[in-house]
Amino acid sequence: MAKKATKASIEHINLPVRSVQAIQTTKYPLNNGGISRSCYGGFNLGLHVNDNKSEVETNRLSLLKALPENSQIQWLEQTHSNSVIVAENLISPSPSADAIITRTPHLALAIMTADCLPILLSNTKGNEIAAIHCGWRSTVNNIISNTLDKMVSKPYEVVAWLGPCISQHHFEVGEEVIKAFLSQDARLASFFIQNNAFKYQADLPGIATFLLKAAGVTSIIQTSQCTYSNNEKYYSYRRNKVTGRMASLICIK
Repeated sequence: MAKKATKASIEHINLPVRSVQAIQTTKYPLNNGGISRSCYGGFNLGLHVNDNKSEVETNRLSLLKALPENSQIQWLEQTHSNSVIVAENLISPSPSADAIITRTPHLALAIMTADCLPILLSNTKGNEIAAIHCGWRSTVNNIISNTLDKMVSKPYEVVAWLGPCISQHHFEVGEEVIKAFLSQDARLASFFIQNNAFKYQADLPGIATFLLKAAGVTSIIQTSQCTYSNNEKYYSYRRNKVTGRMASLICIK
């Protein structure tokens, strides 16, 4: 779980794997003198949201100071798909995928979010890691099991960290969403609360936890922080529409 910090742009995540480092960013300005302005806050990391490109690049470069020496960051073009790639070296330009796996030291895997659920994975040996972007579309289309299937490590050897995302109280979805999940597994009905005839409140981290356990992952760490309700700390697309992006990163030292 991330260490508590007062308005920190970058929070270190405590994973029970000594040879792996992970960080979670917030919207707080870096060193209280942020780069991105206006609706993008101070530490926007998304190049696709019409923020100033050079300012976003400056924010991205600052992440390297929080990672192991000589690290490189692998960004993705996230499309809410179930596509998973395995990277042995830095891929440029950023590939289109919503999950990535590596066994290469100093190659940091980055997932951007602003309500979707970031999941970081590491095996207990610390020599294989993965990062997953879990929106409801990628989740219902098996992004979690697809990622675990492509890892060399067995699911019982994997530690999963679930980052900040929109909470069930604020995540309203239509009937088509619950139907899609129930077609995957009827037991997922327990993660939806009906609020009227055609709308439901969906528990995205609850669904992800269920799917991780169903796949054989037993070590799961949850932050239980809501991006929508914490306007000061997190970006939220559902709350603001035009907004920046946070990042969750994991790296083998």
